[in-house]
Amino acid sequence: MSDPTLANRLRAATTTDQPAAPVPQRRGPGMRIHRLFTMAGQDPLEQLQYEQRSSVIKNPDGTVVKEIKDVEVPVTWSQVATDILAQKYFRKAGVPQLDAQGKPLIGTDGKQVLGSERSAKQVVRRLAGTWRTWGEQHGYFASTADAQAYQDEMEYMLVRQMGAPNSPQWFNTGLNWAYGITGSPQGHYYVDPTTGVVRLSEDAYTHPQPHACFIQKINDDLVNEGGIFDLVTREARLFKFGSGTGSNFSNLRGRGERLSGGGSSSGLMSFLKIFDRSAGAIQSGGTTRRAAKMVVVDVDHPDVQEFTNWKVIEEQKVADLVAGSRTNAKELNDIMSLAKAENTTDYHKNAKLGQAVRHALQRNVPLNYIVRVLGLVEQGHEQIDFPTYTTHFEDEAYNTVSGQNANNTVRVTNQYMDSVERDQPWNLLWRTTRDVAKTIPARQLWEEIAYAAWACADPGLQFDTTINEW
Repeated sequence: MSDPTLANRLRAATTTDQPAAPVPQRRGPGMRIHRLFTMAGQDPLEQLQYEQRSSVIKNPDGTVVKEIKDVEVPVTWSQVATDILAQKYFRKAGVPQLDAQGKPLIGTDGKQVLGSERSAKQVVRRLAGTWRTWGEQHGYFASTADAQAYQDEMEYMLVRQMGAPNSPQWFNTGLNWAYGITGSPQGHYYVDPTTGVVRLSEDAYTHPQPHACFIQKINDDLVNEGGIFDLVTREARLFKFGSGTGSNFSNLRGRGERLSGGGSSSGLMSFLKIFDRSAGAIQSGGTTRRAAKMVVVDVDHPDVQEFTNWKVIEEQKVADLVAGSRTNAKELNDIMSLAKAENTTDYHKNAKLGQAVRHALQRNVPLNYIVRVLGLVEQGHEQIDFPTYTTHFEDEAYNTVSGQNANNTVRVTNQYMDSVERDQPWNLLWRTTRDVAKTIPARQLWEEIAYAAWACADPGLQFDTTINEW
């Protein structure tokens, strides 16, 4: 907040004076909320001018992915804000529908019609109303008037975009309070506010998941609790409701490290690719938002070089797919057109067709595809629909390669940074025995990290020793 005067006013707005009358379930002095922007008895959501808009999300080629019509937003909102609200934060099912007079719509079966949220007012009120209700239930406010003041002030600031909660709040908070939506339980836990006991949630939204990002531990175990595939499930549980998750994967054995059964590990990267695919398969919050995922690997892990260069190589694969697909499409269709014009598919005897085939081979078009399209010509086909790709981050090329759903980080220590400065060797250690798996120049790894960050913006760095000293 850039306005220090406003900041001071906001800080002064909440006090903890002793209320005049007792409040049930209050554990201490309730908060008195002094109004800054609103007046008692005036609805803050009805003080703005609204309009109906459409929200359209398109592919790079212009085709429509999803269109939502009749979205009610303040006239001051940008189209980007409208799209984010409509495409990502509106609840799309289970919301009672109302007519123009605000009365419930009843279907031919005699039941109330359910559907999607349609207005910024609905979303803002379910957020602020839920927060206010929780506060009242647990004695946070000095009086009902203070609770109403809190709700009014929050609604005023949300609808005017003066502040905003994190995405999981928009996705989940208030669906039960406002619309009675419960949903099947998803394996989440909550702390009972009256007993302090951790309990398994009875449903998805009575105790919703409105949290930001989690840090989760992973054990070097394939299927047991706390292990690799257990973390896949735990990450999915968080992604589904819009939260993010991050883990240090350095406990996992490196490639070739001994297993208890006598075999050898497939290595860190084989599992990271599984986690990456899992995250990419889940639309965070059930909408169009990508999952938020952090992957951390220690600088002494045996697979740290492969991890460092992971996304660099995947980016190069995208370039190969883009260039190669276009080359293949052009050369193969040129051969088909020429074969039809020359009325032959015998490139050994026809000089022009033979030259076209040699030209394609020089550009690394696979011979089996050349033979295949000539076979199509013999069957009466004139061209082949050979897909081509682009470098757009949501196009099929990027969906094909791995490593696109996480932010990668190498965790470095003071010891490693000192080794870089002094141009000393650096030991990579097996995870089970802590014996030396490989020794490399510290500066070589440093250069690889720097080059990778330049090439594809990953990995980042975490200064482990320094942070912990702080």
